[in-house]
Amino acid sequence: MADITESDRIAGVYVVDPTLHGDERGFFVETYRREWFPQGREMIQGNRGDRQAGAVVGLHYHLHQADYWYVPFGACRVVLHDLRVGSPTDGATQTFDLGRQGDGSHSHRGVFIPPGVAHGFAALSDMTITYLVDGYYNPADELGVAWDDPEIDADWGLAEPILSGRDQANPSRAEIDPGRRPYWGLRV
Repeated sequence: MADITESDRIAGVYVVDPTLHGDERGFFVETYRREWFPQGREMIQGNRGDRQAGAVVGLHYHLHQADYWYVPFGACRVVLHDLRVGSPTDGATQTFDLGRQGDGSHSHRGVFIPPGVAHGFAALSDMTITYLVDGYYNPADELGVAWDDPEIDADWGLAEPILSGRDQANPSRAEIDPGRRPYWGLRV
């Protein structure tokens, strides 16, 4: 099975360290099980993204959608920030690496990100990320906050990130319209 641990920095975020099964042929790992997250909804869409070293994606957030991330190839720095009004961890930022580690090993760690937690990643190498979501793509629920907001104080692990126009234009945390702020406990 897997070791599932709730983040000690951001409420509702779960980090999964799955069990690796291997022999002379290679290995097998369960990267996700629905039963690991009893408070979550069914994941209904799977996505894959390939990014070149130096790319930053985020910070994005959703009012109604949860994500589950896994990096099967390469390495990334994950940045999470709690935007949920009323959350016991509102304003907390957490960073950690997924995929290949500095010693060359691969962690196979995954992360469950609830609605309202801003999330992004920096490609520390060429990489692939897979993510499951519990809602179909909805452009009205694709929101963002500035990746370089000093109030969030994210350590992306990169000197000169490559960003999309969308991510360069996201507002600071203080500039988010109150009607677009997530609230603790809101799930629609």
